[in-house]
Amino acid sequence: MDYPNFINTRLEANKITLAYNNKKIITDLSLAIPSKKITILIGANGCGKSTLLKGLARLLKPEHGSFYLDGKAISKLSSKQVAQTLGILPQNPTSPEGLTVKELVAQGRYPYQNWWRQWSKEDEVLVNQALVSTNLMSLAERPLDTLSGGQRQRAWIAMSLAQNTDILLLDEPTTFLDLAHQIEILDLLYQLNQTEHKTLVIVLHDLNLASRYADYLVAVKQGNIYAQGTPTLVMQEEVIEAVFDLKSCVLADPVTKKPMCIPIKKVS
Repeated sequence: MDYPNFINTRLEANKITLAYNNKKIITDLSLAIPSKKITILIGANGCGKSTLLKGLARLLKPEHGSFYLDGKAISKLSSKQVAQTLGILPQNPTSPEGLTVKELVAQGRYPYQNWWRQWSKEDEVLVNQALVSTNLMSLAERPLDTLSGGQRQRAWIAMSLAQNTDILLLDEPTTFLDLAHQIEILDLLYQLNQTEHKTLVIVLHDLNLASRYADYLVAVKQGNIYAQGTPTLVMQEEVIEAVFDLKSCVLADPVTKKPMCIPIKKVS
């Protein structure tokens, strides 16, 4: 299955192979990320979703193939150039003990600092805007470790916003959150896409939340793309069985009208 035709793409993978300790995780994979859309990666544990995201973020160098950002090989760009265009929120990020919310968010401005350009009015404005966008201004002086899981995750997203990049990569941003906080985080990301036209690439485990929030779904199986396209194209019973080894029934969500997966049983 292919993506429906789209014109704009700024981030691409071209026949890339990624490995850890000589063990190949992703093999000969190509993918174009549509600009100003929400792309969500789905697949079974260990299929290569997070590995692919690290490659897109230039945190993992491909053994073969290339990643491209704005038509240029990402390996040829400086770290500062990449950091000013592309932000990543990894799984379970950690921060120094005692850091306040605002201090964490301010770290998003580090790619713009150097010996002749220190903290500026623009930096302050962007940090405050990020706090407002994530509804954290009232918690700005609170130590990060005193916040709830959902509040902490919003703080990390605020840091990514302060980085002021057009592209955000998020690896399982709702992990360990209860359902209400999952919806809170995904609603926030949806609003960022709608109002600020951010290009988002997200790894999610929950199929129904992925279907609800995605413009495009990419189903990964054993290091390769098995299916990609709109949720209607990808969320099909035969795809779910092939990718997750799961029998299911796919119905229309009564609220969103997007596909909704009802699991039945594991195939084997």
